[in-house]
Amino acid sequence: MKIAGKMQALVALALLGAGLIVAGCKSAPELTKEQAQALIQAKYDSMPGTPFVIAVNDLGMQEGVTAGYWVGVKRYPNGYWGDFKLTPAGEKVLKFNDGGNALQWRPLQPQDPNYTIAITPSVNTKLKADNFGDVENLGSNKIVTFSEEVDLSAFPAPLQGLAHNPGNRLSNRRTATFVLNNNAWALQSID
Repeated sequence: MKIAGKMQALVALALLGAGLIVAGCKSAPELTKEQAQALIQAKYDSMPGTPFVIAVNDLGMQEGVTAGYWVGVKRYPNGYWGDFKLTPAGEKVLKFNDGGNALQWRPLQPQDPNYTIAITPSVNTKLKADNFGDVENLGSNKIVTFSEEVDLSAFPAPLQGLAHNPGNRLSNRRTATFVLNNNAWALQSID
């Protein structure tokens, strides 16, 4: 009887231990693309806006004149150099990066594909997250790749057009890493 009683106690103890192990092994909650996007966008929304410098090429110079942001004040004999001045409409939405309101356009050749000037819109930009890949496991963490895009929605349409010209980078591919924190996924880093 003593052996049978000890055996029953050991079996009961083993069952109790197995029950505690099973109860303690909770699986991690799922992390969906939508949840990942919400966490990343919340991070971007909490960050202050930053200036976005726009590179303006030959086409951009023409678009700036058409938009009424600057006007030509002097044209040089070679036909492709010029001096331009910001208009009152231009002064409301942008500034030349040298701080002045006049610009000397001096490309090496007509329609020079490499010559640009830099302008800074007076409205700062935010980032937005888009084009998400699948959520993947990386050890005990989760990762997701996505496009980090400059949000130009606060810019007037002509300024958005200038920003879409060649020479401006409006998006980057990024990878976000998520860690489990108190049984909930939290954004750890964006690389």
